[in-house]
Amino acid sequence: MKRSKVISLASLLLSVAVLSSCAGLSKMKKEASNIKYQVTPEVLEAHADMVDVKITVNIPAKYFNKNVVLVATPVLKFESGEKAFPSKTLQGEKVQGNNTVVPYATGKTITYTGKIPYEQAMRISDLEVRMVGSKGEKSQEFEPYKVADGVIATATLVQNAPRNIVGKDAFQRIIPESKEADLHYLINSSKVRWSEMKGEDVAALKAYLDAAKMDENKEYKGVEVSAYASPDGKQDWNEKLAAKREGSSSKYIKKEMKKAKMDEYAADEFFKSKVTPEDWAGFQELMKASNIQDKELILRVLSMYSDPEVREKEIRNISAAFDEVKKEVLPKLRRAKFTVNVDLIGKTDAELKSLVLSNPSELNVEELLFAATLVESAAEKLAVYETAKKQFSKDWRGFNDAGMILFGMNKVSEAKSNFDKADQLSSNNPVVKNNLGAVELVNGNVSEAEVLFGAATGAGNEVNYNLGIVAVKKAQYDTAVKQFGECTAANAALANILVGKYNVALDKLNANTGDAAMVYYLKAVVGARTDNNNLVFTNLETAVAKDASLKATAKTDMEFAKVFEDAKFKAIVE
Repeated sequence: MKRSKVISLASLLLSVAVLSSCAGLSKMKKEASNIKYQVTPEVLEAHADMVDVKITVNIPAKYFNKNVVLVATPVLKFESGEKAFPSKTLQGEKVQGNNTVVPYATGKTITYTGKIPYEQAMRISDLEVRMVGSKGEKSQEFEPYKVADGVIATATLVQNAPRNIVGKDAFQRIIPESKEADLHYLINSSKVRWSEMKGEDVAALKAYLDAAKMDENKEYKGVEVSAYASPDGKQDWNEKLAAKREGSSSKYIKKEMKKAKMDEYAADEFFKSKVTPEDWAGFQELMKASNIQDKELILRVLSMYSDPEVREKEIRNISAAFDEVKKEVLPKLRRAKFTVNVDLIGKTDAELKSLVLSNPSELNVEELLFAATLVESAAEKLAVYETAKKQFSKDWRGFNDAGMILFGMNKVSEAKSNFDKADQLSSNNPVVKNNLGAVELVNGNVSEAEVLFGAATGAGNEVNYNLGIVAVKKAQYDTAVKQFGECTAANAALANILVGKYNVALDKLNANTGDAAMVYYLKAVVGARTDNNNLVFTNLETAVAKDASLKATAKTDMEFAKVFEDAKFKAIVE
């Protein structure tokens, strides 16, 4: 009997201990709703392909049992599954461990942060906190508690379509061309000498005039006669002498043009003349090129004095050097210079287009690259660039431009092969670096793309645009706004939406002339963020009319959560 009482007492004590243990957990489970949660942001958002969350948890006083360990796990639930954030373990004051301690008497405020990779299925989701409490060997699962909705994924609307840069041609349809000849005079003379008429310079000029007359691709633009006197002698005499030389030289060249049957071009509108009484500029140029002793001293005189008479006096004072100047320099300045100007007329667009399709071997590289701009389809352009690659295999532009067309055709691997070849032919070329960066970006290699775009700095606005895409993908929205600058593309507007500049975003979208569906979709997003339902419905309706796939996007877009149940919204997205 005594033994039976002892056993019963032991069983009773054990039962009390078990019940006490369970009571502590059950009480916490029952009162779990007293825990307060503040989630930032209130609706979860996706940035840089991650969903970040910050939860401020207020555990009330006299709630957390001193012997309990609590493991809390935020979980994002969505239609096709769920994804858990990292867990947080809390413990009571009497628990031996290294977890966050929650005092029983005062409670505790805890700040939790975590992140998970974003998935498109998360666009409509619930964030709930799941807790498992344990006391000794006993454990209980608490009821899941919803703390937030998810996920606003507006940043993922960035269009990953980086811009390529073409290797520009240097084609000029009209190329200015000129031919010069000097006619020299004796000192203080304006008479054209027979020996000068037969000189090499003048003979070459006559031949050039004859050739220009016969060449149908050359258009004569005029002749300039510049007459000079050397800077020695009196200023007033040199003025008269230079004027006489202009008269005799002009008379001579007009006579030669008549012989070449170009007398119609001797009219005033084709004929210009200029007189330089003292050719100090020519003197300085010849002095720099000479080997005359003390030339540096003479050049110093020119830099020190601007008055012609003072210059001449000081140079004459350098007696030894002046003797050489009289022999080697001054005679070359007593002259008239003829400059015949001609325009070389290139092939017409029609001729280029015909040749590039029928006989491209007749075209030089600049003509060939320009001709690619005259054909319309991507296939035709690619064919021209393939020809350029064959005919001018050392020119990087054929490969670069072929790669650009292939990139636009979504043949990214083939485009990269061409860009790589262009890079080999022209290393460190910023145009090629930009295009290689575009390949990396569409392949998802954001960091590699950013490095290549950095190496392309200065190549054009395309680089800044591409860096804007990179910045959006890295959630660096202020940087993105700066990179996009005045651009009115949808991505530029998106960047402004993401930094809260809704008026700027709307201005860019209104200025966009592309008429793409995403332009109207983003206008609807601006409407949602500014509580303008008319802007939402009007533009959303246009967007889905242009791209029906946006119906599904809008239906799960938490930007429009406030109007999910609106009949107008449902009519648009169903």
